[in-house]
Amino acid sequence: MLRIDLNSDLGESFGNYTFGDDAAVLSSVSSANVACGFHAGDPRGIRETCRAAAAAGVTIGAHPGYRDLAGFGRRFIDYDAGELTDEVIYQVGALQALARSVGTAVRYVKPHGGLYHAIAHHMGQAEAVVRALRDLDAGVPLLVQPGSVVERVAREAGVPTFAEAFADRGYAPDGSLVQRSAPGAMLAPEAAIAQAVRIATTGRVVAVDGTEIAVRADSICLHGDQPAAVRLARDIRSALEHREVEIGSFV
Repeated sequence: MLRIDLNSDLGESFGNYTFGDDAAVLSSVSSANVACGFHAGDPRGIRETCRAAAAAGVTIGAHPGYRDLAGFGRRFIDYDAGELTDEVIYQVGALQALARSVGTAVRYVKPHGGLYHAIAHHMGQAEAVVRALRDLDAGVPLLVQPGSVVERVAREAGVPTFAEAFADRGYAPDGSLVQRSAPGAMLAPEAAIAQAVRIATTGRVVAVDGTEIAVRADSICLHGDQPAAVRLARDIRSALEHREVEIGSFV
């Protein structure tokens, strides 16, 4: 039987501002990338998301990002490498404490937004993130884009990695994600469902130019901050289970 993890970015509400419906999304996914407060999220909301994930039997991962609330962590920041290492350790450590306080634990790390995309090709930042995990707990794996710079750096440093693909994002012919500002960056719900099924059952996607490319995936990401997130997560899970794909955490 085929098996795949479904993950979503959660815990991103901040103060009076609510983003997404974490409780509803948690009923469909098997892993939750929980914000750590730098790009989104506050301590109370993050802790409640950890509590809800534990109750739902969903694996928790840390979702550290750039210190950029105004830009939701999606803008590139040219960090000093040592500072970036310290800030990743700070964020993951904070989430570890919040998760532990509600009886659960952080099982993996997936960088967010601008940082996630930077470490796919930026050697300095990739090394800084890997150094943070190595210094904090080398046994905690990274969830990364397959074939990325950070995947290679992590493996060389002895930090385990798992490969991620995206249900609702468009792919360029080289296997990278289409930039959010470009046409085809975000897929409509029906196209996202079809792409998730194709990834899980064939390990391939159709790029924006119509070519078919191979994509390694231990986990498929569904973005929890879009309007159709709850329905999309439910429909993707249903479509996968209909094709006898088991949904389960990769760790």
